[in-house]
Amino acid sequence: MIIDKTDHVATCISAVKRGETVELMRDGRKSKKIKAKQNIPFAHKICVKGMKKGDQCLKYGLSIGSASKDIQVGDYIHIHNLESNRGRGDLENN
Repeated sequence: MIIDKTDHVATCISAVKRGETVELMRDGRKSKKIKAKQNIPFAHKICVKGMKKGDQCLKYGLSIGSASKDIQVGDYIHIHNLESNRGRGDLENN
């Protein structure tokens, strides 16, 4: 599910297996299909527009963080390749 046409990510509404084709939807309409490059858990993000290291990642049309490395269409987006604008809850503040 894509919220805004500028988004780099879509939220997976079910778990996705590596190699599986994901049908993207925006505004209740199918928009395109992409292949998942990794397993992606339910409610996590898949890349729908490639990003270079340092690029801002958009969700809801707003930046949610920056790419910590190059990210390709179909990649699983999470803490291993995205630095959140809000920090990480799994790390202590120093």
